[in-house]
Amino acid sequence: MTITLPPGVVANIRTIFAARGERWLADLPEMVAQRCAAWDLEVIGQPFDGGTHSFAAPVRRDDGTVAVLKVPVPDEEDAGEVAGMYCYRGDGAAYLYDFDADSGALLLEWARPGTPLVAQPPIPLEGRPENAGRVRLACALYRRLRRQPTTLPPGYPPLPLVADIVSDWTVRLTGAELTGYLTAELTGPARDWCAALAEPDGPLLVVNRDTHLGNIVAAEREPWLLIDPKAYLGEAAFDAGFLILKMVETEADPDPRAARRMVAAAADGLEVRPERARGWAFLRAVEEVAWSLEDDRPTDAARYRRVAAALS
Repeated sequence: MTITLPPGVVANIRTIFAARGERWLADLPEMVAQRCAAWDLEVIGQPFDGGTHSFAAPVRRDDGTVAVLKVPVPDEEDAGEVAGMYCYRGDGAAYLYDFDADSGALLLEWARPGTPLVAQPPIPLEGRPENAGRVRLACALYRRLRRQPTTLPPGYPPLPLVADIVSDWTVRLTGAELTGYLTAELTGPARDWCAALAEPDGPLLVVNRDTHLGNIVAAEREPWLLIDPKAYLGEAAFDAGFLILKMVETEADPDPRAARRMVAAAADGLEVRPERARGWAFLRAVEEVAWSLEDDRPTDAARYRRVAAALS
């Protein structure tokens, strides 16, 4: 089977995963062929563009219906996707039809036409005033998706824990490069928030690490469905962190007063405590600073430091 991935996806895989990515690219045609044989699928279109590290293409099933075959590069950040999709059971998200533990492949509902709630350019648009209604719609959907976890079938990886993310942040804040870049003005609050958020506020629920509006797409079964979740097990307010980060990042020079309004809007829409929402957003900004420094992206690091300062 010949597989032609979009050039941007190939470049991302090679940049992010290096030699492991090259091996995955070499093995991909055989993995797709195996899944098509096992699940009685026929690839009926070119792979979708826009992803960062997976093959995803439309397929026809043996009963004539269509779906999406997704084969990701195994990655820690996406470890909870299949568990989250299973727990959602198609309620506000694309259906998960099947999963193969060996390859990590997912057979998913094809959400058509797939137009994103808000497109994701290099600088996000979530914080623009004209998108306030879309943010409220997204919050309502993320509230609906938040739920108690269900027992997973054998072979399904468990939901990762938000508590482990906080532990990682705590360790990162002992490093000289990050703390020196943030200075005491932001390092102190970051450590305080790590301590405060280490203890969950309420029950552990299925929550999402990637709550931007590009992962909510127009569909036929419902007006909007979630795709590509980064599901975790944690407190409800965790959902607010990335959404608020994207909202505040919209501003080139974020103003603390505007940031407070965005925190309030997201917290109200998600029905969580504003102060917890602000803490999660602040630490997500600090995390982005750390990643930008590690990847030698000084412009991005400076932008996220401004976001963190506005949220502090």
